[in-house]
Amino acid sequence: MWANDIDNDAALTYSKFIDDHIVVGDISTLINEIPKAELIIGGPPCQSFSLVGKRTDDDHRGKFVFSFLKIISKRRPLAFVMENVPGLCSSKIENERLHNYLLKQFIKLGYTTNLFLLNALDFYVPQNRKRLFLIGNRLNKNVQIMKGIDFVEKILKIKSAKLPVSCKDALNDLPIPTKDKNKIFLYNNRNEISSYALIMRQGCNQELCLHFIPTMSKRDELFVKHIPPGGNYKNIPDEISTKRIMKFKSTGGRTTTYARLHPERPAYTINTYFNRPNVGANYHYSQERLITPREGLRLQSFPDYFVPVYKSQRSLYRQIGNAVPPLMAYGIAESLKMTIF
Repeated sequence: MWANDIDNDAALTYSKFIDDHIVVGDISTLINEIPKAELIIGGPPCQSFSLVGKRTDDDHRGKFVFSFLKIISKRRPLAFVMENVPGLCSSKIENERLHNYLLKQFIKLGYTTNLFLLNALDFYVPQNRKRLFLIGNRLNKNVQIMKGIDFVEKILKIKSAKLPVSCKDALNDLPIPTKDKNKIFLYNNRNEISSYALIMRQGCNQELCLHFIPTMSKRDELFVKHIPPGGNYKNIPDEISTKRIMKFKSTGGRTTTYARLHPERPAYTINTYFNRPNVGANYHYSQERLITPREGLRLQSFPDYFVPVYKSQRSLYRQIGNAVPPLMAYGIAESLKMTIF
């Protein structure tokens, strides 16, 4: 009945697929415009709490968590859902862990509040993506989240499903992409079509778009030739490594830097920069290239008919990487319907 985003393209995408009741603007200035509702769902910007971010106290993006708290206090819905990154638990306010502080505040407002650390893998999403969910209600009920095989069989109606979904299951039916951003493709029906791919194809008229290869530098094209499926920067020979890569080799960690997908495993987290090889596992598992926007959408569990509204490539990748995977959202919504409403 009402929605908000500060990103105009994201709002246009919402209008295209859901409704035009979305308002563009800073939520902290719009709180009084929010109508009375039984359920309020929010995903405050999470970069200030991300494990790859700096988590600095002066990052203005962190304020929106408190805007969400203020919204719940003012509008008093029957239930709410707040989504964020696990890094929120590592942040502090007044010498207290932020998630504990929020839990106490919601309880003071009269909400039975449950904290969940959920992984998109458990909702049939081919991606290792952990997210924190605070779910509260004024009906004194404890929420139970349906996930894993129960979600797949009872909600998605898939029998004998294999979990987790692998990159190969997610992407193998897609055609070979090109660099042409406007090319329309037909499905590749020569390869086996997994039960996951069949879900992604529902509602699509057999024509695919956004299946183009992001531009790579000559150096990045050289790197991928040395990285096997499932490998990363450690596989790049020292003689062609950059100073940055050599530093990573000496200090360790950073599993997803210059990483390559593995066909038999899920993807790592799809972020807003998956058109770059140095900030995620974004090299394709069998082809020496970066994954396409359509493949990013597939790994996020967006159906093939879904085409975001975007005015720039940055906007396109940002919308895809910022999203809560739809199948994960579906599982949480069904769980709320069964245990609260």
